[in-house]
Amino acid sequence: MTDAVAALEARDVIRRFGAREALRGVSLAVAPGETLAIIGPNGAGKTTLLSILGGVLAPTAGTVSRDPRAVGWVPQQPAVYAKLTVAENLALFARLEGVADPRAVVDRMLDQTGLRERAGDELGTLSGGNRQRVNIAVGLLGDPAVLLLDEPSSSLDPRQRERLWSFVGGLTASGAAVVFTTHNVSEAERYADRVLVLADGELLFEGTPSALHEAVGSNAYDFEAAFVAFLRERGH
Repeated sequence: MTDAVAALEARDVIRRFGAREALRGVSLAVAPGETLAIIGPNGAGKTTLLSILGGVLAPTAGTVSRDPRAVGWVPQQPAVYAKLTVAENLALFARLEGVADPRAVVDRMLDQTGLRERAGDELGTLSGGNRQRVNIAVGLLGDPAVLLLDEPSSSLDPRQRERLWSFVGGLTASGAAVVFTTHNVSEAERYADRVLVLADGELLFEGTPSALHEAVGSNAYDFEAAFVAFLRERGH
């Protein structure tokens, strides 16, 4: 991150589940308007870290700078109701968020997410891309300074992914910070300003995608190959 004031910062975060240490002293910071990707193999601690940043889990030790109420959380599995319409879902979660004017917030989110024409449609009838947009809209209801996305494009086709990241780019252009996890490392290379590499709960790398590529030399022909080589060199 640059010298800008962090939108969100975590210091020395540790999380244990019984005897297992899922996170081992992880620190990070993300600036307003920045997109940060968290990548790593299965079981690396990516979702655990995101859950702590969003206040869903408490850390065993360490600190997170921002009140969870100012952080939008979008889990991998949509936390919305298939039998309710798009507008009804947004209105329900707006009331649960305790926003001052739920009707105005729902109206704004329908425009912001491009869902105005689908407001009266039951969620279960929507495409995967539109359901994900509703899921993100729920995370944005409180107008958070930071949005956390856990595997946001995992169930989307290429065209839906492109629309998703165009929308996310609009959020960061307006000053929001976005932190996302992904198994699609080429997606991290394309859309993230910086990447964090986690493995076995340990932070192994923080920097730009090009810096990660450079860290393993010229033998890696693309970013995914560089990522795999980086993990192998460090025993993962």
